[in-house]
Amino acid sequence: MGEASGGRLQGWPLFWLITAALTAMSAAMLALQPGEEGVRMVIRATARSSLLLFALAFSASALRRLWPGGFTAWLLRNRRYLGVSFAASHAIHLAAIVAFARIDPSEFGEISPLANRIVAGLAYVFILAMAATSFDRMVAWLGARRWKLLHTVGAHYVWLIFLLSFAKRVPQGSAYALGAALLLGVMGLRLWARRGGGAAAA
Repeated sequence: MGEASGGRLQGWPLFWLITAALTAMSAAMLALQPGEEGVRMVIRATARSSLLLFALAFSASALRRLWPGGFTAWLLRNRRYLGVSFAASHAIHLAAIVAFARIDPSEFGEISPLANRIVAGLAYVFILAMAATSFDRMVAWLGARRWKLLHTVGAHYVWLIFLLSFAKRVPQGSAYALGAALLLGVMGLRLWARRGGGAAAA
């Protein structure tokens, strides 16, 4: 896929552009602030970029149904590429977390106990599995029913982990409250669309 109608970038070029931008952003942060503080900056920034990309992919179908139009058609058409871009963003996020754990293992252990790591680790397993099955050959190999089950369960589990992660940090700042509100909002849109709300039901 190349350029979308109307000049919007789409397909794999969209994925590569997003991934290159996130990589450059992370490298710039580490160059400007070497060491632990730079790593923490990358963790925070990629948590937010991952949230945005996940929210777009997670809500694409609902947005298209509720508000048909050029942008929502583009969004739905590129849901796969936004989802893989989310996986790339969260891979950078994970790399930064591993770097932080190596720099300051005692603090990492305090803020991320073993139970949290297990729960979050399962989310990464789902993310990897969903990214790996985002190709047509893998969909055919897995079968439509199992593919849908994996992506439905995986997406909702990741949504829950995101919500818990942002909600528990709401006292630390308004950005976390906005993140939690966004997650609740996209889930609300999915439920509304499923119940037949919006323009498509009119």
